[in-house]
Amino acid sequence: MSVDVFDVTADRRLVPQFAVLAWRERSVRVGVVIVGSVLVAALLAPLVAYFLGHGPMDQFPDLALDEMGIPIGPSLSFPLGADGNGRDVFVRTLYGAQISLLVGVPATTAAMIIGTLIGMISGFLAGRVDRMISQAIDVAMSFPFVVTALSLLSLNRGDQGIPLISPVLVVILVIALFSWTYFARLTRAMVLEMRSGPMVEASFVIGASKARIIFVDILPNILPTLLVYWAVQLPANIVAEATLSFLGVGIQAPVPSWGNMIAEAQRTSLYQDQPWFLAGPGLALFLTVVGFNTLSSGLRSVLDPHQRRS
Repeated sequence: MSVDVFDVTADRRLVPQFAVLAWRERSVRVGVVIVGSVLVAALLAPLVAYFLGHGPMDQFPDLALDEMGIPIGPSLSFPLGADGNGRDVFVRTLYGAQISLLVGVPATTAAMIIGTLIGMISGFLAGRVDRMISQAIDVAMSFPFVVTALSLLSLNRGDQGIPLISPVLVVILVIALFSWTYFARLTRAMVLEMRSGPMVEASFVIGASKARIIFVDILPNILPTLLVYWAVQLPANIVAEATLSFLGVGIQAPVPSWGNMIAEAQRTSLYQDQPWFLAGPGLALFLTVVGFNTLSSGLRSVLDPHQRRS
């Protein structure tokens, strides 16, 4: 299967041209609006909390719970109502966006760097090295994510159940550990195709070093495709963080995470009386995934000449 590579070294004007082509793609514009809204929400979370007077972990049982201990519904003071502990669901949802991006972006970036380096080595050296690395990638991909992640995260517990390392850092490392293989496979396929191309052969003829060929001739040409795949993998990693938090081994309450907020809503069944308790983080997670998927789909259409519309 051939891989289309966007040649960014042929003309310096390709970058602004690509930006213009990308903005003409409706999927890119829609994705940018949705993703931009999520970013703005995450950045404005402290400001919203200040104006409402509700911190993400502050409890207001007298104001947010009725006589029966049932959370109140949406109001001016609590735009999305409250949870079972009297905490502001809207504020916690906004802070949950910070956690999702704080985990998803570094984890995906680390996975891309690791996978790209391994994939370039595998594809460029080929032969025995390629076979060994390919087998290692297949072995790494054979491990079930949830079971292995639960095992690794369970090791991050001290004698009294206190995390030995920051849960955010551990979740980032676990997600990166499972997602680098996809970047490695993609990079290997592109490098194998470029390795036999005229540009690389010309560099060999003039005596260029292997390092120069990899990082000067090959990497700039495969980087746009890798960045698009970064946008494809990011929402999957955000969902992975939410899954781990939902299972109780990721970001721990009372720190707000969309995963542990959804888990708390399901565990207490309070969403039956207060649906926004569940709908707030659920819709936020859904919109974030849709936004990044739409953006990546549009960028992929721009980079692929067979899909690009005139």
